[in-house]
Amino acid sequence: MEKKLPLPPFTLETALQKVQLAEDAWNSKDPERIALAYTIDTEWRNRTDFINGREAVIAFLKGKWEKELDYKLKKELWGFRENRMAVRFEYEYRNAQGQWFRAYGNENWEFDENGLMRKRFASINDLPIDEKDRRL
Repeated sequence: MEKKLPLPPFTLETALQKVQLAEDAWNSKDPERIALAYTIDTEWRNRTDFINGREAVIAFLKGKWEKELDYKLKKELWGFRENRMAVRFEYEYRNAQGQWFRAYGNENWEFDENGLMRKRFASINDLPIDEKDRRL
């Protein structure tokens, strides 16, 4: 059975660790690596996209980083209980035309007993920014 440490139920220390591991994985921009943190049948809502299963996650992330260039992400734990977490995040990227954006959002995560994320619901807003205004 696959396990992804730390396992629920989370403490403050293990919740912070889980968020940092997620941030590091997403900043790798490696869809296959990232997908290993999710259950085979994971359920996502990302903006208006509904994504089901690891293979769909990989395809989604590949497409994301074909459009969102020079991506850099920062996540912050907002709250947790047992096997669930709320995370706030911001990330920056530019499009192919050179326009920079900062995206803000919140995620709700639910993990199975093996520490794999089975549900991820993300609400995200993009703000066009000038390159000189980048923070990440």
